Amino acid sequence: MTARSLPTVETPAALCEAGLQHFRDGRHPDARACCEQALAIDAEHADTQHLMGLLFLHAEQYNDAMAWIVRAIQRAPKPEYLASFATALQRYGRFEEALNVLDKAIQLRPDDAALWRQQGDIRIQLGRLDQAVLSLQHALQLGPNHQDALYKTGAVLHKLGRNEEAIAYLDLSDTLFPDHAPTLEARAWTLYNLKRFAESEAEARRAHQLAPDNADICNNLGLSLRRLGRNDEALAWFEKAIELRPEFVDAFDNRLVALFHLHRFDEVFALSDQMKSLGLSNIVTEWNVTLAQLLTGDFESGWRGHQTRLKLPSAKYPRFPRPMWLGEDSVEGKTILVAADEGLGDTIHFVRYVPLLAKRGARVLLVVQDPLHRLMSDLSGVSLCAPTSNLSTLPDFDMHCPISSLPLAFGTRLDTIPADNPYLPSPPDRLVQAWDNRLGPRTRLRVGLVWSGDPGHVNDLTRSIPLRTLSRILDVDATFVSLQKAPRPSDAAVLRERHDIVDLTADLTDFTETAALIACLDLVITVDTSVAHLAGALGCPTWILLPWTPDYRWLLGRDDSPWYPSVRLFRQSETREYESVLDRVRDELRARAAAFGSGSL
Repeated sequence: MTARSLPTVETPAALCEAGLQHFRDGRHPDARACCEQALAIDAEHADTQHLMGLLFLHAEQYNDAMAWIVRAIQRAPKPEYLASFATALQRYGRFEEALNVLDKAIQLRPDDAALWRQQGDIRIQLGRLDQAVLSLQHALQLGPNHQDALYKTGAVLHKLGRNEEAIAYLDLSDTLFPDHAPTLEARAWTLYNLKRFAESEAEARRAHQLAPDNADICNNLGLSLRRLGRNDEALAWFEKAIELRPEFVDAFDNRLVALFHLHRFDEVFALSDQMKSLGLSNIVTEWNVTLAQLLTGDFESGWRGHQTRLKLPSAKYPRFPRPMWLGEDSVEGKTILVAADEGLGDTIHFVRYVPLLAKRGARVLLVVQDPLHRLMSDLSGVSLCAPTSNLSTLPDFDMHCPISSLPLAFGTRLDTIPADNPYLPSPPDRLVQAWDNRLGPRTRLRVGLVWSGDPGHVNDLTRSIPLRTLSRILDVDATFVSLQKAPRPSDAAVLRERHDIVDLTADLTDFTETAALIACLDLVITVDTSVAHLAGALGCPTWILLPWTPDYRWLLGRDDSPWYPSVRLFRQSETREYESVLDRVRDELRARAAAFGSGSL
């Protein structure tokens, strides 16, 4: 129906109702014609004024929209008028004012789910996510099956890190409203954060079918595939994301990481150069390139780039009021603070430089993580060792150096790595004897075991091994001793079932106790964790199980370590599974156990 064929309608209310129907059906010129006729009869007809405001709001003419809606509110402050005014304020970015207006609407009509949902939207825009969840949940109490509220509740809960709660809302949204791309996208990303990577992949593929031009979905699908070890497939999805959004920095970074894990290092460096030329390089890019440089043995570039870690969002190195020493100036006669700046393993790894620093004439103050404090208090060359929990009581110092920057400060190359082991102080004899007594007679080879590291570590999925998988080596005639602190629930259950692993870890209260227990062992078999560094630094024979793409310090293509002469490396092949690695370990362990039994070890 056109404006010219409109029937003769006498009342403003009827004209307004006809105009509202035109508006809902998308016939905006007809709706406006109805409004003009109604206002010609009654210029102060509030519903018509509100409808005029909606028409201008739809046309993104916000000043005119607010003017008409305000006129309607002045005549009759109905909740729907206030909600429309709040919407106009939202579009203008005036969120606080919008929230205040909407509060008034809710006071007038507290059982209106749409108003609570809009309040949730505004709170999201204000970054008040906890409050937004409460608004959206209340909207769902009033209207349980509203798609927008279900999806947004799940999405906001995910942003708050409450992923288990988030997935419940997103599951319900998907059940009630299938094939809603935003729900599937949010669900895929939430599943990814729950480490349910196969399910995340499946949801991301569904989302991609519905929204094939969404670069974020492509990128997230690539991330799930990468976590599943399918880096070739992941690479294609990162490239697709970049095709859709040519300056998608995250997709570039993820593409670089996929190339890294495929060991295509020349392409890693070429892509980094391309990103620099496009102005897309960032701290994350620099850090990943640094890891590639160090892993491939380019220490000259790598140690310089290693400083990038101090700029990462995860950096925890304190700000000190003195200059940072990186090797340029003499330290003779100076007091230098050397402080832990990464993980426990990094501290153990790089503390080897402290005696060398003292030999240059420096008075060294050493700050280490609390669990390492007792062990390192007697380290050669240390004037004072303090735990990180007690930084406020440190004496004055002239300069400071992050402990992981010491390789740079000493200009370390592959052929100049300080590898005199052991370099950690020996644990007290009384502790060693106490642990030895608890282990009983030494009739068989004693082997320490560590099968998992920090579950929050970015590479935990590739470096940790389930105890059930490691169990394939336990048929060797040896005494196996757990060094595994805080086993995961599934591993703890397996550990309880087995009677061939001695587990005294409840009494491993710090690294001094662990060092004393290691001193009672003949061999430590471990994944890449702090215990691997501890055993290596104590000079204990240590076999480290490594993923296909290991941490940079283990380098590539070798079964020894220039950092630790007592260490042997057992690497995954391109198959990226540990079963074949453990088969090799079991064969060698049998030979070692037999040699021990014959007295020839």
